[in-house]
Amino acid sequence: MAALTALKQADGTGSSLLSQKRTAMKTRRCWTLVDCSVLLLSLASMLHCAGADGKTLVLLDNLNIRDTHSIFFRSLADRGFDLSFKTADDPSLSLIKYGQFLYDHLIIFAPSVEDFGGNINLETITSFIDGGGNVLVAASSDIGDPLRELGSECGIEFDEEKTAVIDHHNYDVSDPGEHTLIVADPENLLKAPTIVGKPTNKPVLFKGVGMVADPDNPLVLDILTGSSTSYSYFPDRPISQYPHAVGKNTLLIAGLQARNNARVVFSGSLEFFSDAFFNSAVQKARPGSQRHEQTGNMELAVALSRWVFKEAGVLRVGAVTHHPVGESAPPAAYTVTDLVEYSIVIEMLSEGRWVPFDGDDIQLEFVRIDPFVRTYLKKNGGKYSVQFKLPDVYGVFQFKVDYNRLGYTHLYSSTQVSVRPLQHTQYERFIPSAFPYYASAFSMMTGLFVFSVVFLHMKEKEKSD
Repeated sequence: MAALTALKQADGTGSSLLSQKRTAMKTRRCWTLVDCSVLLLSLASMLHCAGADGKTLVLLDNLNIRDTHSIFFRSLADRGFDLSFKTADDPSLSLIKYGQFLYDHLIIFAPSVEDFGGNINLETITSFIDGGGNVLVAASSDIGDPLRELGSECGIEFDEEKTAVIDHHNYDVSDPGEHTLIVADPENLLKAPTIVGKPTNKPVLFKGVGMVADPDNPLVLDILTGSSTSYSYFPDRPISQYPHAVGKNTLLIAGLQARNNARVVFSGSLEFFSDAFFNSAVQKARPGSQRHEQTGNMELAVALSRWVFKEAGVLRVGAVTHHPVGESAPPAAYTVTDLVEYSIVIEMLSEGRWVPFDGDDIQLEFVRIDPFVRTYLKKNGGKYSVQFKLPDVYGVFQFKVDYNRLGYTHLYSSTQVSVRPLQHTQYERFIPSAFPYYASAFSMMTGLFVFSVVFLHMKEKEKSD
């Protein structure tokens, strides 16, 4: 009987152990499923984030522009841009949703639009630029008020509707007679390879409206200007007043890099980006002019798109270190006249990768209110470094690198440090310039000692009666 009871107890114990194991296995299986679902969600979010990079909204006057400008759009797609084509008056347009930008870049190939559709308007586009978005705008002689107002916000003033850039000395042989099919020389391009690409001898075809830049706006870039014989006016009217733009002041393509590094490019010609202009031969209608089998429009358009969409000319700051010479870590506070070594890593975006930046004009300033030290940084391997002596002034200072060059994003780095005076144990005990004072003090002490000895040991003679 006792044995049977023990057997039942053992069987119950075994059954409970078996049920516990089954419960543990179910729990482990559930956690495995949860982990897998979390992993899948993480991968999905990563793929979503990766797909969000380069999202570009393309606004068109009509969807036929997608076919007439297919080479340009194909070059963007081949570089990884996610293009969304919509007409400019589409009622479903939206650039911002729940306070977040839905796109990284904006292309407006809709010169004649009078009102954008959906939630897009001038305020939305300017907010997009203020938030760091990049915009490429192409206009024409049929320019509407929205693009004109957008240009005014960015320091660019377009000429009136139905006007065009005219040049009676530099027009193409295929011009119909209005001299508005301009042949722009490569010499008129901005001298900035980061923006316009490598130098070439191919001229550029242009047909569109002229622009002028606000002289009080230092952020505007004159990317392509007209020749000295060009001007902007109505092609079918006699000139009765001074043209809006004359000579080199006539802008064909202009750019803007805002203080937040957002970039905007304005082209007065939508046809500049067309397949017809990319593949067309070009020759000035002058005797003896050289004929080129292909224009330089495609190279210039690709270079401009790379710059405006931040594929070129983008800099960033890497590791920043500073320490006294001979040490490896920064102190809590430097001491005046310390010998300090400062180094900074600067990288540039190239072909989608961050590579070391190569520059010979990067300066370092050691600033309190005004710079006390200003010196050039020397490239040392993959970083820029310099050694210098701290000024004999104590206070709160900054190591400051402020690099602002044409075609590149504004690079700024600031590191705050404290500089204290010498401690009482750090001063020199004997200063060579004070040796005469030391000599005078010891000479007086010696003289006093001699006088005391003589005075105390001098004995007066006794007087005789």
